[in-house]
Amino acid sequence: MIGVFDSGYGGLTILREFVKKLPEYDYMYLGDNARNPYGSRSYETVYRFTLENVRFLFQQGCHLVVLACNTASAKALRTIQQKDLPILDPERRVLGVIRPVVEKVAKERGRGRIGLLGTQGTVLSESYPIEIYKQDPTLRVSQEACPMWVPLVENGEYDSPGADYFIQKHLREILRKDPELDTLILGCTHYPLLEKKIRQYLSPDVRIISQGEIVADSLSDYLHRHPEIDSRCAKNSRRIFYTTDRADLFDQQAGIFFGSPVQSVQVSVQ
Repeated sequence: MIGVFDSGYGGLTILREFVKKLPEYDYMYLGDNARNPYGSRSYETVYRFTLENVRFLFQQGCHLVVLACNTASAKALRTIQQKDLPILDPERRVLGVIRPVVEKVAKERGRGRIGLLGTQGTVLSESYPIEIYKQDPTLRVSQEACPMWVPLVENGEYDSPGADYFIQKHLREILRKDPELDTLILGCTHYPLLEKKIRQYLSPDVRIISQGEIVADSLSDYLHRHPEIDSRCAKNSRRIFYTTDRADLFDQQAGIFFGSPVQSVQVSVQ
């Protein structure tokens, strides 16, 4: 199966797009809900947690794992790829969500004024600016951490009047940093649930980049370019969901992100 990992529910918005784009593949989702959020944790902690989750998915037979979590992609992906994979199994692969989005933004650069909304961990990592400048050093990137957005979404308040306050607050701040912003990256997999409200407070000239479809296109391209990995991916349209917290609680929320009901099993990854 293709493993998809997130610190909680947000990665289900990525998995939803995988299923739309590549429905024939088998997917195994793992949400580390017992230890989320990851956004405010240290590099060392995020790396350790992420590696434990990747190992769990490898143990279940996944040869390809996608870190459908911006914080994990920012803080742990490169170390796992360079340090751990050669020891764990050099034939397996771990991919992230940042690189595909950056490549898309750099290609369709607009006026070159880019904003990033993300968790504190993603913003402090500087991963998006670093990768964007590698693609095109003439692009300008402004960032804004939105620490309340994930709790709003996970508590079902993403469409409430309270969400409007925090959305307006952080949009005002990023537009203060760059009033000529023309592209806005939603750098957290929870944020698509807030996109409708975000659009209400932005000029229609500002393009909103949501990750799911871009990452799904990137996965499709990756499998096409790497038949040796594709041949190891089962194609029976199966879906398995795991959580490190209570399965009943996970199932109540997961359907909002995935777009259809979910039945999960609680596991321990430590």
